[in-house]
Amino acid sequence: MESLKKRYAANRMAHKGDRVPTRRQFLVLSSTVALTGLLSETPASAAEAAQPYASYWHPATILDWDPSTDRDARYNRSTVPLARRVVPARPANPHAHAGEARVQALVAYAPTSNNPSQGSLDMNYYATNYWQYIDELVFWGGSASEGLILAPNPTVTDAAHRNGVRVIGNVFLPPTAYGGQIQWVRDFVRREGDRFPVADKMIQVARHHGFDGWFLNQETAGGDTRLANDMRDFIVYLRRSGLRVIWYDAMTDSGSVSWQNALTARNKMFFEQSDEMFLNFWWSTQGLANSAALAGQMGRSPYDLASGVDVEANGYNTSVGWASVFPEGKPHVTSLGFYRPEWTFKSSTGPADFYARDNRFWVGPNGDPSNTTSTASWKGIAHHITELTPITSLPFVTNFNTGHGRKFAVNGTVRSSQAWNNLSLQDVLPTWRWSVTGAGTKVVPSLDWDDPYDGGTALKITGTPVSANDVRLFATSLRLTGNSQFEIVHRTGTGPSRLQAVLRIGSAEKVLDLGGVSGAWRRSVFPLGEHSGATLTEIALRVLPGGPITALIGRIGVTDPVMTPPTAPANVQVVQVSRTNATTVSARLTWTRSPGSVRQYRVYQGTGAGRIFLGGTTNDAYFVPAIPLAAGETAQIEIEAVSEAFDVSAPAGVPITGTP
Repeated sequence: MESLKKRYAANRMAHKGDRVPTRRQFLVLSSTVALTGLLSETPASAAEAAQPYASYWHPATILDWDPSTDRDARYNRSTVPLARRVVPARPANPHAHAGEARVQALVAYAPTSNNPSQGSLDMNYYATNYWQYIDELVFWGGSASEGLILAPNPTVTDAAHRNGVRVIGNVFLPPTAYGGQIQWVRDFVRREGDRFPVADKMIQVARHHGFDGWFLNQETAGGDTRLANDMRDFIVYLRRSGLRVIWYDAMTDSGSVSWQNALTARNKMFFEQSDEMFLNFWWSTQGLANSAALAGQMGRSPYDLASGVDVEANGYNTSVGWASVFPEGKPHVTSLGFYRPEWTFKSSTGPADFYARDNRFWVGPNGDPSNTTSTASWKGIAHHITELTPITSLPFVTNFNTGHGRKFAVNGTVRSSQAWNNLSLQDVLPTWRWSVTGAGTKVVPSLDWDDPYDGGTALKITGTPVSANDVRLFATSLRLTGNSQFEIVHRTGTGPSRLQAVLRIGSAEKVLDLGGVSGAWRRSVFPLGEHSGATLTEIALRVLPGGPITALIGRIGVTDPVMTPPTAPANVQVVQVSRTNATTVSARLTWTRSPGSVRQYRVYQGTGAGRIFLGGTTNDAYFVPAIPLAAGETAQIEIEAVSEAFDVSAPAGVPITGTP
């Protein structure tokens, strides 16, 4: 985390002679300064050259892109379908509105040219995890020096899609003061007959990479009416493919760049053809009201307009005219667009501080989505917008894996002590963080990276409750079958657990006693067949009073035991081996996917009880950044397919030999 902060600071110092941009040029600061490509720092060694990165281009270079010749293309694919989401049967906060405002999040995970395709060996990463309040994530980036068109890396898309959130690539055509060239804009919208060649490539990229659309930010001055009309027609052409298009309020119908901070006659031609528009930050109460009214006159929902809020510098300390967007006692006026909510990570001192800040950003200062009453201006997004759940089909299993960690465990055994991040491996996390009911002193739930059961994280509950405490965890919409069962893996140290699982099925509660003394991980399974045809709507844990408790929950699931394990992957190949240092190599691996549905593939070094976890992916190709292997040594690589219920295939192996 510190090194990334230093890079941002260094880039800002490098541009200290630039004129200070106006606040409305919000997209410039990050894309041209904070996200400036550190090309001089690009590693030159063969091992580091083997590292695949997210794809980026200029309008001319994307025309040459071909997945069959792009050596990183196979590593940049997301394979997780977009999950269906629903409003919980019992939403946490009665003040929040469902079915009105949506949330866009414009997030920069790293500089444009420095987004590893499949994670890295570092826990310090913006592990986006309050997906329940986000509708679309724009993978923010682009700069004049690196590339203007940035495709999301597959780890972000995998995690977002698992949670029912669309992922949008970014196009940044910067102001001339920051390197923009009007010729780039003309190249971008150039026609060949009835085709737009750049749009064709953007469609191909999105379909190959597996994301959902493009955010178009045209801030380069010097255009004219013809260029504006070409841009409008480009949007029409791009949307015809089925991809979503979000337009940023900058270019107007005359071709000039003039931020309107509202939907007006000058920018409505672009909104008319787009799915949504991100309104610049200088909006006013009247301006938003007028925008909503104009959208209605156009036959559009006002929630297709996102009022921009720049939180890059101050996060939840940002002054926001909340009443202009969310007037008390009335319908929401527009949707909301957050620019750079990863402030919660960038401003933090470490993982614990990041999660505390992230919770306050999304849930509010009380840390409870059901209780957002506060004198603070920033009451949390949960105060305004109802959470959504993607848990709508069987099987559902979570290990509370946040997508990064200090170690990696498999079924209770630590298989790697290497820090890591990889959002492709992130599980669906609790819908409510944290909502605890009960009188008096309550228990405290948290995410724990010290003692995971499977992955990098477990759920931890500590405290001395004076009454029965219910920790609401997951909103679900799961239709049970005759074979359905509830499973939980937990440990409580010494003494009685006093821990129960509470399942809400229809309007009734089913209470399951997790029982007894358990000093090690304990798996409990409860059949639910008697509720066949009913809908499970909520999963909670109940802690009974009687003394202090420290409980770790490693897994919760609702599964069908007749499901069979997946078939092993086939045709495993070592595509490239590169020497990292005297004792370590990196490697590119590929294989043929297992038939049927597979949640992820896990890669190990060695066999049997002593094998080491090297990484995982939802894809059929994986870059392993570090394999302990001296020159001339040979080791066995094993790859297993893992089902949605975490059943595991037989391993498929391939030997690997260390290069000199």
